[in-house]
Amino acid sequence: MTDQPDHQPDDRLRLRLVQWASDLDPATNRDRLASLSLDEQTDLLVLPEAFARDFGPVEESLGPYAEALSGPFALAVEAAAERLGTTIVAGMFETSPDRDRPLNTLLVRGATSAEYRKIHLYDSFGYRESDRLTGGAVTPAVVDLAGFRVGLMTCYDLRFPELARALVDAGAEVLVVPSAWVAGERKVDHWRTLVRARAIENTVFVVAVGQPAPRYCGHSVVVDPLGDVLVEAGPDEAVLDATLERAVLTAARRTNPSLANRRL
Repeated sequence: MTDQPDHQPDDRLRLRLVQWASDLDPATNRDRLASLSLDEQTDLLVLPEAFARDFGPVEESLGPYAEALSGPFALAVEAAAERLGTTIVAGMFETSPDRDRPLNTLLVRGATSAEYRKIHLYDSFGYRESDRLTGGAVTPAVVDLAGFRVGLMTCYDLRFPELARALVDAGAEVLVVPSAWVAGERKVDHWRTLVRARAIENTVFVVAVGQPAPRYCGHSVVVDPLGDVLVEAGPDEAVLDATLERAVLTAARRTNPSLANRRL
């Protein structure tokens, strides 16, 4: 009898979460992309929302920092993905017809190529993201990666369970949520609660990657389909690795068949 491998090729998704702060200088952030390294094979590397350039002062227009999908940041992401042999997700401000109000876009480059434009703008907790950015089309964004179906959300989208469910209805088995979750009273508790809720109610993995303190909450986290935390960072800059196992997803959906039990 010969030994069999523990996993078939599509039975796991290997992740790296990069909880780094974005700078106000886009060139600095591109340089950090160029400094990324991997010490083992990784299928998906996730950076936070707005990694191309931080949001900056609330009174400042983001229009001057918007880039096309063929611009310097996108090219830097593509180069890093090719150099590392992985797929990268990272946030940027994308040019839009309203030159003063760009799109808040997740760029996916590597084994697959896609974009997701943030739907729900953060007009909450005294902040008005819609004054500075344009919302994306209400269309679920799901990509195929290493045998998994991966749905994309951004930050404030996490507070809207209907978007997560739409992604799952479109086949998502993993939700990836790059964020710049602003720090404040109760905010870490909200973040952790909502990430776990989206995982449990949809029986999916949730991979939530935030920018660090002091402006943001950090606490990047991976949660499995039964709500167990696989890895979690603290508030400061950190890099985390995790592996998602298809067997865990299958077992969770057998134990808690809530998707199958829905009555619409």
